[in-house]
Amino acid sequence: MTVIVRDFLPADAEDWVRVRRAALPYMVTTPEQVGFELANAHPGRRYRLLVAEEDGEIIGTAQVGVAHESPEPGQGFCNPYTLPGRTGRGAGSLLLRTAEEHLASVGAVAVYTWVLDEPANRAFAEKRGYTPSRSAHFLHLDLAHGTLPSRQDPPAGVELRTAADFADDPRPLFEADAEATADEPSDTPAELTDYEDWLQHTWNHPGLDRELTSVAVVDGEVAAFSAANTDGLTRYWSGMTGTRRAYRNRGLAKLAKSDSLHRARTAGYTDAYTGNDTDNGPMLAINTWFGYEICATEVRHVRALG
Repeated sequence: MTVIVRDFLPADAEDWVRVRRAALPYMVTTPEQVGFELANAHPGRRYRLLVAEEDGEIIGTAQVGVAHESPEPGQGFCNPYTLPGRTGRGAGSLLLRTAEEHLASVGAVAVYTWVLDEPANRAFAEKRGYTPSRSAHFLHLDLAHGTLPSRQDPPAGVELRTAADFADDPRPLFEADAEATADEPSDTPAELTDYEDWLQHTWNHPGLDRELTSVAVVDGEVAAFSAANTDGLTRYWSGMTGTRRAYRNRGLAKLAKSDSLHRARTAGYTDAYTGNDTDNGPMLAINTWFGYEICATEVRHVRALG
């Protein structure tokens, strides 16, 4: 049996999601979202989707590209995953090698990857020259059977809206997202400066549920938000929860997230997931208060190219 690696084709979308959900059951993605992200990728991202195939069956996937929004050029990324039960056949190694060759060819000087915090996965990365750095948790909240704290009433001067209310002019949400993203813990920090690019890749992303994305408005200004990404069925993911600097330490992010989660439960979503940097104590405390429980941990690894 021979494993080959090739570029993703539109017909692979269902199998891509099958592999990704099996390897990372706490991620929320759909075939439509996978195709959209590839078709609409920013040119500077140098984005590729790779699949590992064994005798006609897709058993591995990898997202590869350059962090084009980082102020430090040449920061590449590759996230390979192999179908559980089909490891040890060379798919992961071949995906990673193909990705590194692509990144080197477009001028990347480093490759970052997320590795599940399990002995076999960490050994795989370290054997190939990757060194660990920061870590992050995946968290799960049972919306169907868990005890979600009661919805909070906004304080005086604060109004709760949804992203759908900004359909005519989403720029205030872009500005809030850009400010929150700039302060998010990351070893490849991002700067959101291109509004048109944000419209194309964030605002118009098929996974963004504008009706479930909650926005806290103070005296007419966007102060905080909690973005909701869904699969349109039962799974909900908190894409980003953030507060503009002038409004922090007032509980507005918690207020917005509470509103979004309650909207999601009312809409029939049963499982909520989110990611949390292990060093981001305040956000971890908020998620714990909501009832989220850690379901897995990933460790960021990096390798220099050249």
